[in-house]
Amino acid sequence: MISTLNRQTAVDLINEAVVAGARHFKACGVLQISERTFRRWTKGGVVRSDQRPLVQRPEPANKLSETERAAVLEACNSKDFSDLPSSQIVPKLADEGRYLASESSFYRILRAEGQQHHRGRAKPPTKRKPPTSYRANAPCEVWTWDITWMPGPVAGMFFYLYLIVDIYSRKIVGWEVHDRESSEHAATLIRRAVMAEGCLMRPLVLHADNGSPMKGATMKTTMESWASQRPTAARASAMTTDSLKPCFGPSNTAQTGPAKVLPAKPMCKLG
Repeated sequence: MISTLNRQTAVDLINEAVVAGARHFKACGVLQISERTFRRWTKGGVVRSDQRPLVQRPEPANKLSETERAAVLEACNSKDFSDLPSSQIVPKLADEGRYLASESSFYRILRAEGQQHHRGRAKPPTKRKPPTSYRANAPCEVWTWDITWMPGPVAGMFFYLYLIVDIYSRKIVGWEVHDRESSEHAATLIRRAVMAEGCLMRPLVLHADNGSPMKGATMKTTMESWASQRPTAARASAMTTDSLKPCFGPSNTAQTGPAKVLPAKPMCKLG
């Protein structure tokens, strides 16, 4: 719906273009209106305002009366239905042989009366704070690690690849293959990686998911002894182990030979 002010502006622009030599229908086409619309706007020599909002429209024949609306509110606020949404109230009333209004009318009436809120004994959903994330600005600041299965030489037999990747440089700082998942193996790998990278005295964030080897007592003790931080998956979901999946590409496919780990390409130059 175009306001009267915008109509007047459009008419002035079209008249100005026509005076300058433009064809009338071309000038109207630039503003994406037809010549018929232009004539309707300027009927009587003046720009006419839109009359559609001023039209007196008859009320629908099936409009609910005030008594019927009160009956809907009374049913929604009754003891039997006070904790139920409209989608359950209407079928229950139908089972009792009562029809007050449609489900959409129930919602519309409750919304108009300010009662369209959480209805039920369950707790309403709460807004969660965004998880804490960490930003790596240099190597050996944030590491992430995971364990993936590798098909063995016999069907149903698997090996387990332990892999640690530096978030900043994408360098594989440590990896080992074992025949089982164990927090002891993970703790040993972390010790070797920290010693090999020379970041013993620097603060290090090690991200992992909530698998049992990641939460084992041996793993926890190792990280506390190295004074490293361990953000859980809920606190640091921005650095999930999805970043390791490109390295595990061949490991998750069926094969009889030993799996190969894809080399990690650096994302930026190291100083």
